[in-house]
Amino acid sequence: MYMVKSGNIKVLIVEDHPLYSRGLSSLIGKMSGYCVIGEAVDIADAMKIAEKEKPHLATVDINLGEDNGINLIPRLKAMFPEIVILVVSQYDERYYSERILRQGARGYIMKTATSNNVQEAIKTVMGGKIYLSENERDRIFEAVTGETSRGAKDWAMSLRKLSDREIQVFSMIGKGFGTIEIATKFGLSTKTIDTHKEHIKLKLHCTTSQELRQMAIEWVNNSGPFQ
Repeated sequence: MYMVKSGNIKVLIVEDHPLYSRGLSSLIGKMSGYCVIGEAVDIADAMKIAEKEKPHLATVDINLGEDNGINLIPRLKAMFPEIVILVVSQYDERYYSERILRQGARGYIMKTATSNNVQEAIKTVMGGKIYLSENERDRIFEAVTGETSRGAKDWAMSLRKLSDREIQVFSMIGKGFGTIEIATKFGLSTKTIDTHKEHIKLKLHCTTSQELRQMAIEWVNNSGPFQ
């Protein structure tokens, strides 16, 4: 954890929507001891600003145009091992919270959260703790312990079985891309993509490719892309 003096917590905002970026910047600017030192719209921009300004905290969106904000997390951590990263996204935390924590982020908060909750999230992660919504903390507890009060099969529980590459392939399927297009996108062979598809089908208990495609379309429409 960074040791910083009061008033010296430097924050980098990584967000490709100017209106939300300005709003978040204004909100953080009202917090005692925090100052925004830069607003980046993509990974390249974020790395350039971070190298120059050496932020203590970075708020990162998942959807950065053509970039995936999750890919930024390990790059920032490699440059500054002690940087604190909070993901602020419109996408349902059920599908991403565990993944961003594994990459090195300290918390996840959705853009639908109140201003007070956003400030609470920032203070929590800067205090050395993990921030997730109460519902997500309960959900992760259920995933670890197998205990659940809901009983019904949960999308998030099923998708946690997929690797990051399988999630990427699943997302591309949901957006209508075929095997050749997905292989080109990731620089892999079509045989490798077909293998990923078979693994996904097994993990999600799909019996046909059509069933897999319909499930992927539903997921993309309800959770957002994982590029």
